[in-house]
Amino acid sequence: MARRLLFGALLLATVGLLTTLLMQALEQGGWTLLKLALLLAFIPVAVWLGICVGNAVPGFIVLVASRRAALAVLPVQDTFDRAPIALRTAIVVTVRNEDMGAVLPPLRLLMAALDDPAHFQAWVLSDTQEPALAEAEATAIAAAGFALSYRRRTNNAGYKAGNVMDFLDHHAAEVELVVMLDADSTMAAAAVRRLVRIMQADPSLGLVQHLTAGRPAAAAFPRLFQFGMRAGMRVWSVGQALWQGRAGPYWGHNAIFRATAFRTHCRLPPLADGSIILSHDQVEAARLSAAGWGVVVWAEDDGSYEANPPAMPEFLHRDRRWLAGNMQYRHLLTAPGFLPMGRWQLVQAMLLFAGAPLYVAIYLMAVGLAAAASAAGPGPATLAVAIAWPLALYAPKLLGYTEILLFPARRAAYGGADRFVVGALIEIVFTLLLDAPAYVSKTLALLRLLLGGQPGWLPQNRSDRGVAWHEALRLFWPHTLLGMMTFSVLLHAGAAYALLALPFAGGLLTVVPFCVLTSGPTVSRWLASRRIAAMPEELTPPAA
Repeated sequence: MARRLLFGALLLATVGLLTTLLMQALEQGGWTLLKLALLLAFIPVAVWLGICVGNAVPGFIVLVASRRAALAVLPVQDTFDRAPIALRTAIVVTVRNEDMGAVLPPLRLLMAALDDPAHFQAWVLSDTQEPALAEAEATAIAAAGFALSYRRRTNNAGYKAGNVMDFLDHHAAEVELVVMLDADSTMAAAAVRRLVRIMQADPSLGLVQHLTAGRPAAAAFPRLFQFGMRAGMRVWSVGQALWQGRAGPYWGHNAIFRATAFRTHCRLPPLADGSIILSHDQVEAARLSAAGWGVVVWAEDDGSYEANPPAMPEFLHRDRRWLAGNMQYRHLLTAPGFLPMGRWQLVQAMLLFAGAPLYVAIYLMAVGLAAAASAAGPGPATLAVAIAWPLALYAPKLLGYTEILLFPARRAAYGGADRFVVGALIEIVFTLLLDAPAYVSKTLALLRLLLGGQPGWLPQNRSDRGVAWHEALRLFWPHTLLGMMTFSVLLHAGAAYALLALPFAGGLLTVVPFCVLTSGPTVSRWLASRRIAAMPEELTPPAA
C-alpha cells in the first residue's frame, strides 16, 4: 500500500505543479474561453505526465540503490536460478506471413542452447492464409534441421489470441508452461530458464513478463528509437513493478505463463458489437490477476530481445494497430471480471494514445493564443511550463540515461561515457523530431476510427528498407502543411513564440526529410561506423 501511495503522491504532485504553472501562464491578460479550453484539454495530459514521473522516480531510486533491481521488485529466493528444471515448457512462436529465414535461426539457436528435449519443445503456430506463403512456410519448417512442431490454422479467427488458445485447447495437454515469442523475438537460453525457474519458485504466479530490449539494428530509425527506449523502459518497468506488484502488465511476447491458468481464464469473448479484441495481452493479464494469479515483471532485459520497425512508416503503422486495439478497452472498463488494478491497466493503455489529439489541440490553441497576444512575447510562467512539461514526459528516459552514467560498468557496456552521451543527445533530438508528427498521425487514426473506419490487423513489414522522397511526401504532406501554417502564424506573432514551439512542434516542418534520412544508408552508416547509439549487444555480441 505504501508503494501505491508513493506513486499516487508523485502523480498528484506532478499534475498539481504543471497545472498551476499553466494557470499562471494563462492568467496573464485575463481568462478567455480559448484559455479555459486549453486548460481543460491539458488536465488529462497532465495525468499521463504524472504517470511518467510516478513510475520514473521510484524506478530510478531502485536501480541506483539495489544490487539487483529485478529481485527488489519481484521477491523470489536469491537461489531460484540454481534450481533444476522440472516443468515441461513449450517455446511457442506465432507467425503470419513471416519470412521464415528470419524466424527460424534464432529459434534453432535457442533450442540448441537449451538442449533439453524432455523439458523444452519448440512450436510454430501459423495463421498464414495465402497458399504460396503457406507452402513456403511449410517447406522452411520441414528443412529446419531441429526438432520443431508446426501447426497452421485454416482460418485466423481471433488473430493471435485465437491462435494461442487453439494451441492450448488441442496441442498442449502435457504442457505446463508456455514461453511466448513473436516472429521478431529472440531469447537466450539463460533467460528462458530464468523464467521457468521463477515460475517453479512461486506456484502462485500465472505469468512473468520479461523486460525486453531492441535487437541491434543497422538502420538509423530503429537504432535511435530503441537506444532511448531501452533506457526509459528499464526505469519505467522497475518503477511500475514496484507499485503494481502482482497485477502487472503483459506485452504479448517474451513472457512465460502457466498453461492451465491461461487456458481457463484468458479465453476472450467478442465485444458487445461482435468485434474481436485486438490488443489482447493486457486484457489477458487483467483476467489472470482477477482470478488470483500473480502477473509480474522480471525487470532485467539481458537475453530478451525484439526487433523494432525499420522505418517511420512501419513505426506509425504499428502505432495504428495498437491504437485500434487499445481504444477497444473503453468497452471493457465496466465489464465484470476485473480488479481495480486491471481496470487501471486498461485506462493507462488507452491514455497512451488518447492523449495524442489533446496534444495537437493544445498546440493549435497555443498558436491561436500567441497570435492574439501582445508583442511582449512569452512570459516566465510560459517558459516554466515549456521546461517542466518535457522534463515530466521524458523523465523515464532522462533518469535512465542518468542511471547508466552513474555506474562505470554500465556506461562501459555502451562504449564509454563520451560515446554514450553523444548517442543520448542525438536520440533526444530524434525523439523531439518524431513526437509531433507521431501525435498528428495518431490523431488522424483516431478520427478515422470515430468516422467508422475499420482498423484492420495486417501483417507487419520487419525488413530494413529505404523510404523514397515521394513516398514520404505522400504520407506526410498534411503534417508538413500544418507545420508551415502554424509556424507562419507564430513568426508573425513574434520570433520568440516560434523559437519556443520549435523543440515541440519543429518535427512537423522536417518530417519528410526526417523520414527519408533515418531510413536511408547515409545516416545509418555514419551512426554504425562510429558505434553511436550502439546497444551493448552490438559492441559485445552474445551467443543469442
